[in-house]
Amino acid sequence: MKTTPKLWLAVALLTLAPALAMPAFRLQAIPQLHYDEGEPLWQYSAGVMACTFCHVNAKGGAPWNSFGQALQNGFQADPKAKFGAVLYTVLAANGDADGDGYPDATEVFAHTLPGDATSQPEQPLAELEAAFEKAGGVELYAAKRKK
Repeated sequence: MKTTPKLWLAVALLTLAPALAMPAFRLQAIPQLHYDEGEPLWQYSAGVMACTFCHVNAKGGAPWNSFGQALQNGFQADPKAKFGAVLYTVLAANGDADGDGYPDATEVFAHTLPGDATSQPEQPLAELEAAFEKAGGVELYAAKRKK
């Protein structure tokens, strides 16, 4: 039997897919936060949204950073809530989980890490907040309803 490059590619993708799979929360957060825009293969790219968005460690797991803890608190407040709703509620609260002076939703908009005080937007806060509000503000991150 002759193997073709397409066959090898298919076998490679099937073999790698489980290894590259993202946790369900991250798979939901990426499109809700619009981090998938312009990234056709975002499901396979750890660079689209790092584990350190919510975790201290680069590979995820415990411990959680301050933003991850805010999400955990959201689930403790409403254990039956869906992840998308909790994520939106945390962002709509206009908190600053890492205490760096940039609200969490504004950091998400700037693609910096809301749970890491050393990860800050390059723009001044007032300029960034104006751009964020012009783009739609926190409503950009409202949980999407499945059709």
